[in-house]
Amino acid sequence: MWELGAIELGNFTLGRTTVDSPIYINLRKLISSPHALQRCADIIRLKLEALLSMRHPQVQPFTLVAGVPFGGLHVATAFSLQVNTPMIYIHPPGTAKESLIEGNYVRGQSCLIIDDLITGGGSIAQTALSLREAGLVTHNAVTLIDRQEGGQAALKANGINLVSILTLDQIATYLRYSGRIEAPDYDRIVRYIQSRRDA
Repeated sequence: MWELGAIELGNFTLGRTTVDSPIYINLRKLISSPHALQRCADIIRLKLEALLSMRHPQVQPFTLVAGVPFGGLHVATAFSLQVNTPMIYIHPPGTAKESLIEGNYVRGQSCLIIDDLITGGGSIAQTALSLREAGLVTHNAVTLIDRQEGGQAALKANGINLVSILTLDQIATYLRYSGRIEAPDYDRIVRYIQSRRDA
C-alpha cells in the first residue's frame, strides 16, 4: 500500500464519520497493481480458511460473495476469482437501481460481504440489510482495513461478525518501525485512534 501511494499523511475529512484524520488510506489504488490485488485476495482466503477450520469456527460457510460498492467491488471480484465463488452486488444508495442486486442468487443462500475498508460500518450494514431483505443470509463481513472507529461494534449490534485483515494501529506501527514515517506522525495517528475509541 505504501509503495502504491495508497497511504497519505496530513489532515483529512472523509465522509460523514472521519474528521481531522492524520492518515488517509485509498485502497482503490490496488487496481493499479494486479499482483497486490491478487495478494490481498489470497490473504483473505487464508484468513477465512483458518477461521473456518477451527474446532469452533469463527465464521460461517458461504456460497456467495457480495462486494460493497465501490471500494469493496474490486477486492470482492479478486476474492471471488481466487476461491471460485459466485459474486453479487447491490447498486449504491442514491442511484436509480439502489435496491437491485446484480448477479444470480437463490433465497436462503449464505453470503459473505467484502469491503476494502471500514470506518463506522454503515456501508456494510446497509448492504447486509438489503441482502437480508432479498432472502439471503449474512453473518460475516471481511474488510482489508479496520480504521477502528466503531465499525466492528456497530456491525456486531446488527448480527454481523467482522473479520479485518489489518487495523489502523497495526499499519501505523509497521510504518513507524520500518522507518517509513517519523515519530511525530506516528504519535498523531496513535492519538487519533485513541480519541476515536473514546468517542
